[in-house]
Amino acid sequence: MAPRNHKKLTPPCEVFINHRGAETKRSIAGLLHNFLSLLDVHPFLDNRSMKPGDKLFDEIDAAIYGCKVGVVVFSPLYCESRFCLHELALLMETKKRVVPIFCDVKPSQLHVRDDLKHSANNLQRYRHAVEEAKNTVGLTFYSSKGDWSKLVRDASDAVIRNLLEAEEEKPQLEPKCAQSTE
Repeated sequence: MAPRNHKKLTPPCEVFINHRGAETKRSIAGLLHNFLSLLDVHPFLDNRSMKPGDKLFDEIDAAIYGCKVGVVVFSPLYCESRFCLHELALLMETKKRVVPIFCDVKPSQLHVRDDLKHSANNLQRYRHAVEEAKNTVGLTFYSSKGDWSKLVRDASDAVIRNLLEAEEEKPQLEPKCAQSTE
């Protein structure tokens, strides 16, 4: 029996969930992935969408290029992850619709430090992407006093609205004009 081609069985990613795993994978990122899946939306979450043997950056970058909406879950240590910052920059550079979720952090607290971990070019890309995201209307949530189910509902509603708007923005194929026979 021939092995199955995993790529053909996996539906295309509609929503890319960008997050710092250590802080949010088992909370908002995982909950949102589960809820969107139940709604038959196809989210991408690294540990649930990839299989052993997949090339990490190839799969993640392809999911970002292919998605319609990005959900960016900002957390207190988010800006310390170059992986998170790379994904955010790619979402912004490819002009994806982005739904920011500020989880236990205020937008004003998000800063990319010049600590020599990033090249000058990437430092500029990351800072620009963070500033662009901070200036995008998002959801704010504090886990110590928030309602997780309300956050998941609100985030899912925002994702669905953005998916519908992205569909409406698709360039429409112009009808071919009839040739005149003068």
